[in-house]
Amino acid sequence: MEKEEKTAVYDKGLRVEAFCFHGMARPFPNHFHEYYVIGLVEKGERRLVCRNQEYVIGQGNMILFNPGDSHSCRQADEGAMDYLGLNITKEVMAGLAEEITGDPLLPGFSAAVVQDEEAACCLKSLHEQIMGGSAEFGKEENLLLLLSMLIQRYGRPFAECIPECREEIEAACRFMELHYAEHISLDQICRLTGLSKSTLLRAFAKEKGVTPYCYLENIRIGAAKRLLEQGAAPVEAALQTGFSDQSHFTNYFSRFIGLAPGVYRKIFLNQEEAGGAEDEE
Repeated sequence: MEKEEKTAVYDKGLRVEAFCFHGMARPFPNHFHEYYVIGLVEKGERRLVCRNQEYVIGQGNMILFNPGDSHSCRQADEGAMDYLGLNITKEVMAGLAEEITGDPLLPGFSAAVVQDEEAACCLKSLHEQIMGGSAEFGKEENLLLLLSMLIQRYGRPFAECIPECREEIEAACRFMELHYAEHISLDQICRLTGLSKSTLLRAFAKEKGVTPYCYLENIRIGAAKRLLEQGAAPVEAALQTGFSDQSHFTNYFSRFIGLAPGVYRKIFLNQEEAGGAEDEE
């Protein structure tokens, strides 16, 4: 079996994270991200479940995840998958959308999986530029061209891509988003919502695609990512985001992000060091 390799680069100019998985065979459990993911399968087959739909994805398929889209995937054949992509925060996407459409409203992608050779070619070119550290404006041009194609062909208002949620479920989400760094119990959430445990679990999973605990852990991972990007040590990130211990944090972060916390942190430390060197010159 091929050795699994994972690399990632953060482009400070574009404020976009590019990543590449080679030889990926392990499954990713059901989870979501707080940012957009635009990806391309270069080799292999995976079974993907997203927005309660199942797909078999393979070479040439593009993946379009909106923030909050719950998804899971596992290998569909005997081989492994090569996969590249971009992570774009909602803040950055809003600025890019305004540049493209004149409207700062967030776009939403109506399809999770598409086959689009033109957009895939543009994504590969942009990805190579970011991974190679290009400083040419063609990089920004490719990003705008890519998003222009995707928004025009598959876009709709982001609000339309968010499933309607009952008031009790939204209250539970807001509570976890505010108190993720604290110890939270199922009893607390049930008291807040007025729902029994079994009713809460069924309703939450139906509306959000994940359990309340999985939702909480994803919120914690998102907060930990931001701390690591700012240079916090993994142990500090774990403590400040409510994880019971660093081992739990490391295992969970690696399962859902595909990189260990320390490796993810180095992406941004290397960017700072490179920027400092350029300033000195």
